[in-house]
Amino acid sequence: MNNVLELKGKRFVQASKSGNGGGAAMNSKEVVSSDQLLRLKSKLGQIKEFWKLEKRPFQGILISVYYNKIVAKSNRISGLFRGKDSNFAIVGAKFNEEKSKHIITYFLDLKDLDQSIDLLSEASEVLKSGFRDGISKSIFEDKKIIDKVPFKQFSISKSVFKQVVADVSYINDFEVEMATPQLKQSIVTLYNTGTDTKTIFKNIGIDILTSRILDNQTVFLDENQLKLLFEKAPYLVSMATVDLAELSPEDFIQEYRQGMLYIPSPSIEPIIGVIDTLFDKRVYFSEWVEYYDMVDDNLPKSTNDYRHGTAVSSLIVDGARLNPWLDDGCGRFKVRHFGVAAGSKFSSFTITKQIKNIIANNKDIKVWNISLGSNQEVNDNFISAEAAVLDQIQYENDVIFVVAGTNKPSDDIVKIGSPADSINSMVVNAVTRRGLSTKYARKGLALSFFAKPDISYYGGSEEQYIQVCEPLGAANVAGTSFASPWIARKLSYLIDILGLSREVAKAMIIDAARDWNEKPTPEEVALYGHGVVPIKIDDIVQTKEDEIKFLVSDISEKWNTYNYHFPIPIKDDKYPYIARATMCYFPICDRAQGVDYTNTELNLHFGRISNQGKVKDITGDKQNQEEALNTEKNYLLEGEARDRFRKWDNVKYVAERPKDRMMPKKSYNNKNWGMEIKTNNRLDPKDGMGIRFGVIVTLKEINGINRIDEFIKSCTLNGWLVNVIDVENRIDIHKKVNEDIEFK
Repeated sequence: MNNVLELKGKRFVQASKSGNGGGAAMNSKEVVSSDQLLRLKSKLGQIKEFWKLEKRPFQGILISVYYNKIVAKSNRISGLFRGKDSNFAIVGAKFNEEKSKHIITYFLDLKDLDQSIDLLSEASEVLKSGFRDGISKSIFEDKKIIDKVPFKQFSISKSVFKQVVADVSYINDFEVEMATPQLKQSIVTLYNTGTDTKTIFKNIGIDILTSRILDNQTVFLDENQLKLLFEKAPYLVSMATVDLAELSPEDFIQEYRQGMLYIPSPSIEPIIGVIDTLFDKRVYFSEWVEYYDMVDDNLPKSTNDYRHGTAVSSLIVDGARLNPWLDDGCGRFKVRHFGVAAGSKFSSFTITKQIKNIIANNKDIKVWNISLGSNQEVNDNFISAEAAVLDQIQYENDVIFVVAGTNKPSDDIVKIGSPADSINSMVVNAVTRRGLSTKYARKGLALSFFAKPDISYYGGSEEQYIQVCEPLGAANVAGTSFASPWIARKLSYLIDILGLSREVAKAMIIDAARDWNEKPTPEEVALYGHGVVPIKIDDIVQTKEDEIKFLVSDISEKWNTYNYHFPIPIKDDKYPYIARATMCYFPICDRAQGVDYTNTELNLHFGRISNQGKVKDITGDKQNQEEALNTEKNYLLEGEARDRFRKWDNVKYVAERPKDRMMPKKSYNNKNWGMEIKTNNRLDPKDGMGIRFGVIVTLKEINGINRIDEFIKSCTLNGWLVNVIDVENRIDIHKKVNEDIEFK
């Protein structure tokens, strides 16, 4: 086996994007007519009258645009509403029922509607005068035709006219969205209207306690408050979910009295944070667990309230001995356990507020395990409030959450429950010992796009249960709650013992689960994520002898973060390899943006460097090229970019597929390979600055030859510092770093 290599010493170069892109671009599948503009003008007039008559508890108006496709940022309104600044007025985004079109909500002033009505009227006059059959994309781009229009005779300029026509070519309709009434106590998120939440509710006639506010948009309301809100301002509700959550059920099989198990005292082992139900201090491994009871002392607590949390911590501390078939080689871990829930029912609103404080006060812990989950299904159009808090914490702190994929409470519930829709977290589903999906596993995806769960692991089944320690002794159990602690162990090993960043550690685990497998079907991704993670840690930090696996990590500061200094070994002036790369990063997210939840997109390109100095991407990805790619051959639709290249996903996996007959690749004048990370932002350009990424690259020699020594030598000659991830060596370093030194 070859060790994985860590390349350091040659920083990625940062480059801004040259030019400001092209002008207005029209939808090629639409013909815009004067009648169409007048219809939309009439609809805006109706919406204006609605808001003039409405006694709204805020200044401004809300309006939803029904687009005719899934639109890229560049195709959204930038002539109507607030012109180029319209993107900053977006307060929500969702898909239609078929998941084929965007519905985007904007917060505007009434004067913005007046301006849009005038623009549609003026543009309509131009169309009526010179384009009675409407205007198509070919006419729109024909400079000779457009330049013949006498714009001096009209009250609209050529550039504004073109932008309005381009806008309309992507729009089906305008509406004021009215939320479906929610009757049970709920966590409700309002559209951001720039008005203080307490002020809004006061204007409606609802007196709300500060403790019921999660952030300025998200609040916890009882049934009477909900009724009043939906009666007086249903257009304010962006999203609502019932709060009273239930611990998704586990299958507890048999229990028997615990023998006197011996466990040595803890030493320099890493600490994993556990946020779960209560922990029983009487178990044999209690010395390894630092416990904090966060549940109100006035609430009753029974023996059952200690079972789940104690069982989860037992796997993190001593899982390998309790389950020899799952001995991962990671050893034991200490636990800092926070009991936040008693019983199966708990307020996720309360727990979410507690998690913020727990992380803030425990900065020394990098890996956190959360095996609590809701019985309710996630919504296709927005991330749950609980998951959004986890995502925000991970963006702001150098931590990673491992979250159980939740279990089926009944056959009627199929989709995962919160917080398993957390995009930045590592979400784990469960498989049987044979690696097949369990009967209790629920399905992703999150927001009908993101690969949740991320990966799968062994969670127990009738074929082979997971043995845990509970307050009354050992028990055989099954559930996603008992799959996630094993991944928390592996992540902590990679981060706390081997010294890797969380981005690289997450990428290594996903890469090991994916391997060279063919592209999984959407159904497989929904159940297994990227695949089943190998049991042994050695199978993650080592690779086959015919493979070179190396990792790099850096920070994106500008549009293009690149490195053209990867000296891939050559044979007969050709490269006898197929390649793959896995990248992970932790972007800022905005729950108010609905389906367009991640603010930053990092697009990974890796491959040979052509004689024109361009990276020839191993997958042929043509996104984010410096030069304009307007030809029909190169044009990539937003929906296709999301499907083929996982655009906006924070996990990227690009790979060449193994074939029966594989040919070496030709080399160019520049014998190095290059890597480019292209950064795009939906809202604020600053969102993508300072985002760390980790990339794992694997090169498979098609003739089965081991070329790792040659690669190490070439890297050293090219100025790289090559660190071999030797487990024994890293463990020795970890011991040295954590040694207590006595000064005499």
